[in-house]
Amino acid sequence: MYKKILVATDGSELANHAVEHGIGLASATGAEVVFVSVTEIWSALEIAGQYEAGDLSAIPDYEAAAASSAAKILTDCAARAEKANVASKTIHVPDRRPADGIMETADKEDCDLIVMATHGRRGVRKMLIGSQTAEVLALGTRPVLVLR
Repeated sequence: MYKKILVATDGSELANHAVEHGIGLASATGAEVVFVSVTEIWSALEIAGQYEAGDLSAIPDYEAAAASSAAKILTDCAARAEKANVASKTIHVPDRRPADGIMETADKEDCDLIVMATHGRRGVRKMLIGSQTAEVLALGTRPVLVLR
């Protein structure tokens, strides 16, 4: 049924449920898992404030911290997959909006399914905060399994 399952994660407790579910689904179907963690581009307003304060290393510091965080998250995912005897691959997509990075990775890796979590926000909170999951559902071309 599935040969390659993309599991999106930001390392949060909620995303960890998607990681576990994706590993379980891959184990049951014999699929490979592609774990992806997307880190957004630095905030121009925040960086400008740091530059004004004399911190000229704000962008490199942010990039290094984002890469380090993603590496830790993805290493944990790969270890969990290995423990379940599931083949996996990890990908960090820097400087992208999460929905874009997830959809682009799913296309590039030719994944059969995207597994991701959602907070289940509704109404005004969803409009104000936005939903990367909703965007993947609305704009993506691949099947998506959403976990709450």
